[in-house]
Amino acid sequence: MQYEKSCGAIVFRKYHGNTELLLIKHANGGHWSFPKGHVENGETEIQTAMREVKEETGIDIIVDFSFREIVTYSPKKDTQKDVVYFLAMAKNYNYTPQPEEISQIKWVEISRVHSILSYDNDRQLVNHVKPIIKDSY
Repeated sequence: MQYEKSCGAIVFRKYHGNTELLLIKHANGGHWSFPKGHVENGETEIQTAMREVKEETGIDIIVDFSFREIVTYSPKKDTQKDVVYFLAMAKNYNYTPQPEEISQIKWVEISRVHSILSYDNDRQLVNHVKPIIKDSY
């Protein structure tokens, strides 16, 4: 069994009284999800999440250290992958997709993201961050 680890963030912003989440569409596979990527040597989980969000979207983030959740799945036979997600607030709102990996990026109102996200485990993450964003921001 091979083991992989990635880190990413559920990035949000408050915009015209609404809470919006940053969603990316992967060029390979065409699925909608959150920015994430592999941990590089010497990086902490938070450093990885911040770097990956910046590389994939051009957005800088402020990480909320109180939210850390792991999603485990099998991307291919004999491989287990853990993805550590943090909650993060966007410092800037204009995005630039990383052309090799990301085909599309959009800000989506939090009540609409369930219909766009491709995977149930991502929808569960949204359910977990909703009350935190509502109560803390």
